[in-house]
Amino acid sequence: MSLQGIVRWLVPREDHFFEFLEAQADAAHAGAIALARFKEGASTTEVRDAVLEIEHEGDHIFHQMEEALAKTFVTPIDREDLHKLSTELDDILDLANGAIRAASLYGVEKPTEPMKALMDSLVECTGVLKGAIPHLRKHRYAAITEATRTLRKLEKDADTVFREAVSALFHNGVEAKTILREKQVLEDLENAIDACEQLGETLAHLAVKHG
Repeated sequence: MSLQGIVRWLVPREDHFFEFLEAQADAAHAGAIALARFKEGASTTEVRDAVLEIEHEGDHIFHQMEEALAKTFVTPIDREDLHKLSTELDDILDLANGAIRAASLYGVEKPTEPMKALMDSLVECTGVLKGAIPHLRKHRYAAITEATRTLRKLEKDADTVFREAVSALFHNGVEAKTILREKQVLEDLENAIDACEQLGETLAHLAVKHG
């Protein structure tokens, strides 16, 4: 057993780090659900304000995690891994917020069908993460591995939607201003889904490392 492993065995662990990660995963999923209200007819302003409020809550949890890491000697898993997980969860919520901010900024009053599909994908991806993160606390690494496989498939499907949507913008005689505003929203949504898949890869690495 490594020296760090011996220390962790001897000293009580600070399991509240898992609570922070689980709260961040909950916030990411809540943000995706709030964003998806845009495809159900809610105004950009209404959705933007709702997602922004959740994003602020997520930022608060992220800062709590950073403060706790700075004050704690022994952590349940490597502090670098905890920080990476927390940062990547925060990124997902930031990108979801960026998507609705772009829609508001560029005047996208109603989402296109590809945007709706990507919003649904983001809700599904964050739902998978919400279910997967608690497995860290219980050392259920096989379940984490299965979740990462699901995230890879969801990201691949979303990437197809994104590429086809962008291609259509440039090949269907769409006005330049429409291309600009729709492409930005599509990119933010795709980046949010990519961030979910990236977090899945981080979880997969931890499953191999500790499983």
